[in-house]
Amino acid sequence: MVAIHRRVRRAGLVAIGVCLALLMQASPALAYTAFLPTQSVGNRGVDVTAIQLLVGVAADGVFGAGTEAAVRAFQSSRGLAADGIVGPATWTALTPTLRAGASGAAVRALQTQLNAKARLALTVDGEFGPATTTAVRNFQSAHGLTVDGVVGPTTWRYLLWHYDYPGFGSMCDQNPDGNGTANWGTGAAIGQLEAAAATFAVTGQGKVPLGDVGFEHGGVIPGHGSHQLGMDVDLWPIRTDSAQCTAGRITWQSATYDRAATRTLIQTLRSKASGHVKLVFFNDPVLIQEGLSQSYPNHDNHIHIRYCERVHPNASYDC
Repeated sequence: MVAIHRRVRRAGLVAIGVCLALLMQASPALAYTAFLPTQSVGNRGVDVTAIQLLVGVAADGVFGAGTEAAVRAFQSSRGLAADGIVGPATWTALTPTLRAGASGAAVRALQTQLNAKARLALTVDGEFGPATTTAVRNFQSAHGLTVDGVVGPTTWRYLLWHYDYPGFGSMCDQNPDGNGTANWGTGAAIGQLEAAAATFAVTGQGKVPLGDVGFEHGGVIPGHGSHQLGMDVDLWPIRTDSAQCTAGRITWQSATYDRAATRTLIQTLRSKASGHVKLVFFNDPVLIQEGLSQSYPNHDNHIHIRYCERVHPNASYDC
């Protein structure tokens, strides 16, 4: 029965992905089909924070056992499959229609999403006032939606689709392929990356050098065969002088390559996205033997981590 349930749910998500592709063809603002971010235990980031606000638990952005229990309870209360996974049906049930004058946790979730997805600095006070109304209207206008300032199912869907942009407190922005601000990723990918970078930073081995992630609305990035869904991230290896942000990119064969520090970075990337790392490409044979990475052509000088989600419509990103 569990296998049957999973197949049915997967088929439903694939159908949803097809429908979303058709819907989004009408919006030139979105270059690639994004879809509702399925979130589950091990995920981090702004979408998890929104879930926590909506189910009434501490909003730390980490999908742990307490969040899972609250999601299961919510699902049961709404007659949904109580699997603890926030997919399309649960997102729809969680997100009420909001308009000017509304208040409460759902408005805080909205403000949190707008701050991350539209790079704003709204006060997260739970009050749907003039500033939030303006932010909603601007977001709707930018995405070809009806500009009414009302956050109904379609505006929620576009907000949740939209990618997040990282903070660079523990990272440095490297742009070897000239792709501009190609640092956008799903809420979970960015949240998990930021958590790993912050943990690595306290080791005193310098910041984490970030290459390309994705464009704001997905799509093909020059110089990359993937990076279209906001879940592929390129990072540079760590140097023995900790100058990976200023002294240039190296390979695993370089004299200044710090294997121990790079090992720590990859271990941290995996631990901060428990159950949500599909693969890590990096050609250091020692780290490959240790099971931390795998070989792939042209990955001598950078680490490619691919995040994944539960029951993703694209098998390459399905955990």
